[in-house]
Amino acid sequence: MDKVTIFMIFIVFILFTSMNMIKAESCAKGPVIPTAPLVVFLEKVQETALQVYGHKGFDPKLFVDMSLRQNLEVTVEAFNKIPRTVNGSVLKNDLDGFIGKYLGGADEDLVYVEPVDYVVEPEGFLPKVKNTEVRAWALEVHSLWKNLSRKVSDHVLEKPELYTLLPLKNPVIIPGSRFKEVYYWDSYWVIRGLLASKMYETAKGIVYNLISLIDQFGYVLNGARAYYSNRSQPPVLAAMIVEIYKRTGDLDLVTRSLPSLLKEYHFWNSGIHKVTIQDAQGSNHSLSRYYAMWNKPRPESSTIDSETASKLPNICEKRELYRQLASAAESGWDFSSRWMRNKSDLTTTSTTSILPVDLNAFLLKMELDIAFLANLIGESSTVTHYTEASQNRQKAMNSILWNAEMGQWLDYWLGNSNTAEDIYKWDDLHQNKKSFASNFVPLWTETLRSDNITTQKVVQSLRSSGLLQPAGIATTLSKTGQQWDFPNGWPPLQHIIIEGLSRSGLEEAKALAEDIAVRWLKTNCVTYKKTGTMHEKYDVTECGAYGGGGEYKPQTGFGWSNGVVLALLEEFGWPEDLKIDC
Repeated sequence: MDKVTIFMIFIVFILFTSMNMIKAESCAKGPVIPTAPLVVFLEKVQETALQVYGHKGFDPKLFVDMSLRQNLEVTVEAFNKIPRTVNGSVLKNDLDGFIGKYLGGADEDLVYVEPVDYVVEPEGFLPKVKNTEVRAWALEVHSLWKNLSRKVSDHVLEKPELYTLLPLKNPVIIPGSRFKEVYYWDSYWVIRGLLASKMYETAKGIVYNLISLIDQFGYVLNGARAYYSNRSQPPVLAAMIVEIYKRTGDLDLVTRSLPSLLKEYHFWNSGIHKVTIQDAQGSNHSLSRYYAMWNKPRPESSTIDSETASKLPNICEKRELYRQLASAAESGWDFSSRWMRNKSDLTTTSTTSILPVDLNAFLLKMELDIAFLANLIGESSTVTHYTEASQNRQKAMNSILWNAEMGQWLDYWLGNSNTAEDIYKWDDLHQNKKSFASNFVPLWTETLRSDNITTQKVVQSLRSSGLLQPAGIATTLSKTGQQWDFPNGWPPLQHIIIEGLSRSGLEEAKALAEDIAVRWLKTNCVTYKKTGTMHEKYDVTECGAYGGGGEYKPQTGFGWSNGVVLALLEEFGWPEDLKIDC
């Protein structure tokens, strides 16, 4: 081969490489918030650990939750000096030695702390629970707050650069098992349970922690880890504050939290999260969507996401998938056929192309809650602004998402464009006419359940949807193996729908609410008796069965499950003569 041919091949290679780089740049839509160098390094450890230890029992989150015993530069240098075999592999003994010497365990950054307001049986605890067996179980669930109580260790506060855990000042209630940090939307149901347990100071401390995240980042992170800084979770902080105020009358909490709530509201209603859509009559409306600021594998599941994306042919499609997976995680529903164009193929996840019913219901509730809180402290202009905003969103939801024929609010699929400036035009064909539990979340907002005619339609629709199962409400009707699909039922969705039905003015809705609550409480109690633990999710096709599926094994503990049980027992009680069995 002559020099001219070699030179030409080299030029073609350079051009091909450059074109691929330009293509990769041109396909990168949407913002990306860089993660910390510590997280990037721990992802390398995670990848190496998978190669060394294998897939069986491997949990990638464990490795990005580790801390450093020395500074990052020294640790990276030591990692790079681990001996490699001829094919570049690391031996198990060598990796074990490195981890033992240079990395701290995933459970060393949080330490146990006794809640300041915990008592074995609080005065006035669950007065409507008359059955002695149910009361004994409820007290055991109440006692789990002690097991799940943590505070950030002094080491994290002194040297936060060595940890992925964020240095929150107040004690927290963790979900349990692999989830060793506070999570955003979990905290609402934890707080509802804490309020039933009369643990008001612990509840306030959690809220102040979340407010501190808004002050630092501009929004509440998915969870209190550095690797969650590129996404949030369903916005329910204002609802937490309203519930605490109703129990305590704490105006100082309201005054301190309101500016942060306004900042969080702006995050969800501007830029990439905001979508303008024109209805059939030509009126423009603004609604919101989930949209993570990330286009790489989620660090806590980096090896899993990389394997999922390996089926795709190019970097553009992989980056887009990574954003869609992270956006699904922002929704709390990670993962579900609800976000997929093809329910059997996770790579077709398209979260940012959907206007979700539940997110907009949460934001409508947030607008009403902000107006309520602002009124308490005399902020009249804020009351006016957010009351008007709630009215506009209600109109938007009824124009774009409501389907009178089905008696449900439906997710709406957008077109292909991702630019925030576009105005989409409504088309009936773009409503997702599948029944999801999220279609009934608007019942939770007072203004959307105030019309009895609409509520009656929704009740009838829920009854005939197929979602109502022997042990609760199924998340979807699709059995895909994903955890936010059939047959799993999740505590927050049960509580939202039950509370929405029970607070309507319709007797039929109230009766259905109590019926679902009884089913849910029975399956929680029976499963607890069989396993000795509370579970993250339940199989609603069978009383006494916990849920499964998804990318990690079933978790126990469990923060929001405990909270929902206590909140439902506080609301509905349990008569002396009703057995709690299947």
